[in-house]
Amino acid sequence: MLPELEDCFLDHVAIATSDLEKSVDIFTDLGLVFQEAREVVEDQKVKTAFAHIDKNAHIELLEPTSPDSAIAKFISKNGPGIHHMCFRVKDVVAKQKELIDKGFKMIYPEPVVGAGNCLVNFIHPKSTGGILLEISQKK
Repeated sequence: MLPELEDCFLDHVAIATSDLEKSVDIFTDLGLVFQEAREVVEDQKVKTAFAHIDKNAHIELLEPTSPDSAIAKFISKNGPGIHHMCFRVKDVVAKQKELIDKGFKMIYPEPVVGAGNCLVNFIHPKSTGGILLEISQKK
């Protein structure tokens, strides 16, 4: 039996897509159920759709709303696909400080508001062997 992870657990896997509703249809055909509401995160220039995988984790689909968004640039460079993994933490500010003290580089100097009104920051891929990771805290 796996131990309960109270301080950190997988929150979502984010997938960049150029056609949000087409991607929703694909995952719906697999059996996932997406929330009806779509959220536009103006600061990140993306539209999102979420579906639960289990009691904690989600699939987050990300469609750029502007050609200069980070997601549009990612798709242009890499094509659609997995963009990042997000881990829920109790205190994103404390976790960010802990990670910086261990030598990790963050994308933002301070956490920002992300989808679902969560406080988030990203760990730079140069610190993680090429994987973009996000830490997130429910407000």
